[in-house]
Amino acid sequence: MTETTPSVDPITVEVISQSLGGIVQEMQNSLFCTGYSTIVRESRDASCAILDSEGRVLSQFTVLPLHLGAFPACVQSLLAFYPADTLKPGDAFIVNHPYYGGSPHAPDMALIAPIIVDGRLFGFSASIAHKSDIGGMVPGSSSGLAREIFHEGILLPPVKFVDEGRTVPEVDTILRANSRTPELVLGDLGGQVGCTALGATRVADLCHKYGADVVAAAAERLYLLTEQRIRAAVAQWPDGVYSGSAALHSDGLEDNQPITIRVTVTVKGDQASFDWSRTDDQVAGPYNIRPPLVRAVCSYVLKCLVDPDLPSNEGLTLAVESTTRPGSVVDPHFPAPVNTYMPIANVAVEAALDAFAEILPLARIAESSRGISGTISHFEDGGRFPRVQYELPAGAIGARADGDGVSASKAHVANGTITPIEIIESEFPVELVSFELVPDSGGAGRYRGGLAYVREYRMLGDGQFSSRVGQMLSSPVGRNGGRPGSPGATVVNPGTPQEHVILSRDGNYRLYPGDVIRREMTGAGGYGDPLDRPAEEVLDDVLDGYVTPRGARESYGVVVVPDGPGWVIDHAATKKERQRAAAFRR
Repeated sequence: MTETTPSVDPITVEVISQSLGGIVQEMQNSLFCTGYSTIVRESRDASCAILDSEGRVLSQFTVLPLHLGAFPACVQSLLAFYPADTLKPGDAFIVNHPYYGGSPHAPDMALIAPIIVDGRLFGFSASIAHKSDIGGMVPGSSSGLAREIFHEGILLPPVKFVDEGRTVPEVDTILRANSRTPELVLGDLGGQVGCTALGATRVADLCHKYGADVVAAAAERLYLLTEQRIRAAVAQWPDGVYSGSAALHSDGLEDNQPITIRVTVTVKGDQASFDWSRTDDQVAGPYNIRPPLVRAVCSYVLKCLVDPDLPSNEGLTLAVESTTRPGSVVDPHFPAPVNTYMPIANVAVEAALDAFAEILPLARIAESSRGISGTISHFEDGGRFPRVQYELPAGAIGARADGDGVSASKAHVANGTITPIEIIESEFPVELVSFELVPDSGGAGRYRGGLAYVREYRMLGDGQFSSRVGQMLSSPVGRNGGRPGSPGATVVNPGTPQEHVILSRDGNYRLYPGDVIRREMTGAGGYGDPLDRPAEEVLDDVLDGYVTPRGARESYGVVVVPDGPGWVIDHAATKKERQRAAAFRR
């Protein structure tokens, strides 16, 4: 704070903190309720934030943790194109360029509105929401075959979309002409215009109530307190240099070689520094990620290890020092494609947790799902455009050093919800044949990894599947003796002579009426020796359908036998089986 910054008492700071949090949550609710596409209103792939005049996050409703890095980069890019003194009330700007802005990938469009109070720029009201299609090689825009960012759809540096309350028709027309789902894209953008205008109005009202200088000082105090809390916790950790790594291995990578993310974490006093320089070089495919998101990964990891209830604001960023090497997969050279950044982001999280695991029990967790991603699109007679069935696939979370993993869940910095069956079947010509957990897909361990789920769709018309990630060639690994989770796969017409396993190189795979497409996600790794898991807990897993009787014996050394409609433990056989398994290891 400067000498001219007004002093704000702690009660007022807390009231303004809660007010800003409430404003952002109201913005978020507005966006979800007005979304046209299932990707926004059902999967909830969107988030909102309030930032100050320099692009520092004052409050963010954390649906997507990576947006903590994306929002400031987008606002700073906007200010580079449009000086602050040119911004007017009622203006709104679009940016989706990962290099000339800060969007994670091109389908994530940021809409930013200046907050003008008494003729001065106070800050920005902003939202980022995934768009169902913005052109590119495939319906849905994200293809595993992308080899440059120009394959991934229309790219917009900061461009004015709303001029003093009126939509700029030329930009509207350009967007419509570059989308296979123009009504959904423009409808969702309308929702973003509305929620950011709502945020700007609410913040202006807050400033009129308390004074703009008081609100600004309180907001600054809030993020400085967040930084102080992070630093106070880091100061209690042992000083030292700690290394971690994790890898992504998909058939879509060059020569089927894995990408390894390596990080060196240096803890010194109250500072935690992350050096990603030893990470592998950027790849030709879309598995690259930009530095603003890597910094957000660091913030996420520290928040998990210090206090998950810390507010998401600039303080999380100030507490982080992140170094990347230009030309690496975490700092690619333009125009490297980035549409499949999320699996790499989660691998980066796991590399950082691997580094901290040496000193912090909270960081000890097995690897989580890597994701099996792609898009189904439907062709209809007389339709100008395909209907894009864009879903956010989930997976599972790895087992921890003190508990089982979470099944059928997004992991780490990925977030969003699984689209309900009723919505899918009511909006697209497809029938859900099955939707269930996959037994034995969670890695065995003293603590079991989360289970994957599978969905099977029966096509009711012509369509195609556009592969994005392909098939995982390595499973999420267990830790401390835990076993890996299942690898997952996307298969057309499983169990028939027409069975085909979808790979990244398939690009667009044609589907016909009656075809069944099976999408099985990846399971998560287990933690600790499976033979140390109490037999009663294994039995509970068998009764719940999480582990099969065969899996109980082969993975845990627990023998269960039928007992009426259920199962019971054969204790003598279990003792013998576990002794045999232990002797075999020796």
